[in-house]
Amino acid sequence: MNMSARKILVTSALPYANGAIHLGHLVEYIQTDIWVRFQKMRGNECWYVCADDTHGTPIMLRAEKEGITPEALIARVHGEHSRDFTGFHVAFDNYYTTHSDETRFYSEDIYLKLKVAGLIEVRSIEQFYDPVKQMFLPDRFIKGECPKCGAKDQYGDSCEVCGAAYAPTDLKDPVSAVSGARPELKSSDHYFFKLSDPRCQQFLREWTRQGSLQTEAANKLHEWLGNEGDNKLTDWDISRDAPYFGFEIPGENGERNTGKYFYVWLDAPIGYMGSFKNLCTKKGLDFDEYWQPDSTAELYHFIGKDILYFHALFWPAELKHAGYRTPTNVFAHGFLTVDGAKMSKSRGTFITAESYLTQGLNPEWLRYYFAAKLNGSMEDIDLNLDDFVARVNSDLIGKYINIASRCAGFIAKRFGGKLSGKLAGSSGNGIIEEMVAAATSIAQSYEARDFGRAVREIMALADKANGYIATAKPWEIAKQAGKDAELHQVCTEGLAMFRLLTLYLKPILPKLVQRAEEFLNVAPLHWGDSGFQLPHDHLINPYEHLMARIEPKQIEALVAANRESLVAVEPSPQRHAEHQQNTEDKMQETTHISIDDFMKVDLRIARIANAEHVEGAEKLLKLTLDLGPLGTRQVFAGIKSAYDPATLVGRMTVMVANLAPRKMRFGMSEGMVLAASDPDNKTAGLFILSPDAGATPGMQVK
Repeated sequence: MNMSARKILVTSALPYANGAIHLGHLVEYIQTDIWVRFQKMRGNECWYVCADDTHGTPIMLRAEKEGITPEALIARVHGEHSRDFTGFHVAFDNYYTTHSDETRFYSEDIYLKLKVAGLIEVRSIEQFYDPVKQMFLPDRFIKGECPKCGAKDQYGDSCEVCGAAYAPTDLKDPVSAVSGARPELKSSDHYFFKLSDPRCQQFLREWTRQGSLQTEAANKLHEWLGNEGDNKLTDWDISRDAPYFGFEIPGENGERNTGKYFYVWLDAPIGYMGSFKNLCTKKGLDFDEYWQPDSTAELYHFIGKDILYFHALFWPAELKHAGYRTPTNVFAHGFLTVDGAKMSKSRGTFITAESYLTQGLNPEWLRYYFAAKLNGSMEDIDLNLDDFVARVNSDLIGKYINIASRCAGFIAKRFGGKLSGKLAGSSGNGIIEEMVAAATSIAQSYEARDFGRAVREIMALADKANGYIATAKPWEIAKQAGKDAELHQVCTEGLAMFRLLTLYLKPILPKLVQRAEEFLNVAPLHWGDSGFQLPHDHLINPYEHLMARIEPKQIEALVAANRESLVAVEPSPQRHAEHQQNTEDKMQETTHISIDDFMKVDLRIARIANAEHVEGAEKLLKLTLDLGPLGTRQVFAGIKSAYDPATLVGRMTVMVANLAPRKMRFGMSEGMVLAASDPDNKTAGLFILSPDAGATPGMQVK
């Protein structure tokens, strides 16, 4: 290894073990993987670790609903996540779990060191309690109106609209996301990390002023910190009450029967340390070399911009005051939209990684498209499906692969697969020299995570290579007697250009490049290979087509496979057809009804006594509805795309109680629950209706 090689530890945010990986997630993991692969190509010692984020109430409730242990649930999801990441060629050096001895050790270690430093405080607080579920509610299981900007339907710890952080008790009009009940306030002792301490504030002002932070991130952090003398940061509640799936907070004598647990956001980033420690054990690496305060190694976190507050304020402050090194940098990226809108299950654009792969689409098509869009900023990126097809086909097939397919056949048929002994610049075109010189600027773009700029430069070089071949016209030279040397030279130079483009695309397209390397009969390419050329009479292997074009019908099939109707609360062909009309058509066709017509519909308040998945049904959940004096009803509702059954139990809703029972393949459906959605299917949401507090099962809606 190069003696000047950098030592780098890289992480991506930990995916939560309560859901599938989708294309929005993959923006981050593909971005990180490209950067790591580039660093390794340059000869740097770069380690990429990640893990499933496995603790918290959602895991506990989902496991309870499925009748399995949380450990069994997270083990299964770990396998699913690993499968999806592998499918998209995301090459972690270690993909671990936060439910590990290593993460427990560092969680307790950091907590106890912060406690010794006087930065942990126990306070009795009033906390929201769900009277239906009989449990204290974690922040993310309380929703209401943001106290800062007034945005509706925000979580209890932070606002996704304005980015403000607050206590759940600050929310206006709070409701339990578990049962739908209005939560009650009860007292409980909680543990706080004193982020408001002057030591933390001063450190964070200095840390966030480092010049390497993204401009948008630095501005946001300064906004949260305020000016010198301000004390805008609030202390962070790092504990949760039983029942909870996670690590218990050790007591005064190290005992673990305290009934208090570390909040999942406390041990999630510590999971980076746990995963790396596990890798160190397996590889014989020195953990302290990367995590001690005097470490000369580099530490980078790739995250979504929605979790910047945790990674750039809480996390560095914890590390600093627990005696560990702080991140070299935190790289935040934006969100993914599809065709200019939020990913939508109704439009079929909420696409899971598994679905993309199952439909037979090449994962490197998406890797390339994301790379072409990413620029190292916090800007959102858009997956325009028509542009996706056009760009991949034009760039990868029409430009890059086209060079090899035009030249390889002549080398094989006319020259026994051997290249000419004469290469760079011998024809006076200078393109190869220009390509070699471009290694520096392309490397700078990769280093800065400006993959879009790198792609543009690579494709500009591909255009020049294709222009050279189009002008030389080897297919015409081949028809002329006595032109073998010229034909040999043109095709050899074409493949030399192809080799350089292959090298520059390798961080983005590892599997395609592997096949290209096999075709060229060369060892795995490294960044320093740009200055070398293939030897005299180098023998290439027979050419086989390297990548297929995207067919529009493949994208249509992908969208169709992921489309879930937002109307099928009680599925029927008639209602589905109605929702396929656009808004204007609906307005034109709307007719008035009389009050007598409306009174024929018996709307009743119902409590969801039970909710469960329906085996073999892609869209349905089976609901048991409690109507009080009217008894219970079984309803099959097409809301699986929007709700985890565990979050519905105990919730109040509205149902049509006098709808004729309908025999379905899965059983008898005895009514219909009401739900709202955008008639034009432009939003990603489906929302079942809930009555105001005080309504009881069986009440009639008039």
